[in-house]
Amino acid sequence: MTKKIVPSMVKDEQLIKKRREQMIKGAVSLFIEKGFHRTTTREIAKESGFSIGTLYEYIGTKEDVLYLVCDSIYDEVMDSVTSQLDSKGTALERLKKAIRAYFSVVNEKQEEVLVMYQETKSLPKETLPYVLKKEFEMVTLMTSFIRECAKSNEMTISEKEQDLLAHNILVLGQMWTFRRWAVQKNQDIDEYIEQQTKQLLASYVQ
Repeated sequence: MTKKIVPSMVKDEQLIKKRREQMIKGAVSLFIEKGFHRTTTREIAKESGFSIGTLYEYIGTKEDVLYLVCDSIYDEVMDSVTSQLDSKGTALERLKKAIRAYFSVVNEKQEEVLVMYQETKSLPKETLPYVLKKEFEMVTLMTSFIRECAKSNEMTISEKEQDLLAHNILVLGQMWTFRRWAVQKNQDIDEYIEQQTKQLLASYVQ
């Protein structure tokens, strides 16, 4: 499944990036407030700071905006976690850094993460498989850190458990956003990362 090419009448790549970042920011606040289906492209344009005509120079449909929201958050998460692959330290230390990197991006992009998981169902059927594929890539990437810990005997964990642990890491990172009314009440993100990392690894690290 290849990456979707969102149409643009503008050729300047830097300008496209800048305008789409504005668009994502404006759209996210509206999607949170009203939901994807009740938000109009005119409202997105106004919230983004430009006209409806300008908006359509950078996208083809409203669904393109939702796709850009999803794609940007996945790319940022993947870049942040991948950067830990070659970081210094033991395999277990790299895994802990990867968990921190992932949780930190979720913390920084809370609104985008909420929109991504609440509104993914609204993506066109030809786009949805690509977005779901990105989700599996995140799991695979996190599993690679866990596998290295098993190889180095820093963790005692079966192959089946490795995949499940990777899923658990992703879900607990998302919980910081989905249940923020509860989990953010008496702790900051650093405390949350420490507590969850300790609990996630407790059964596998001697």
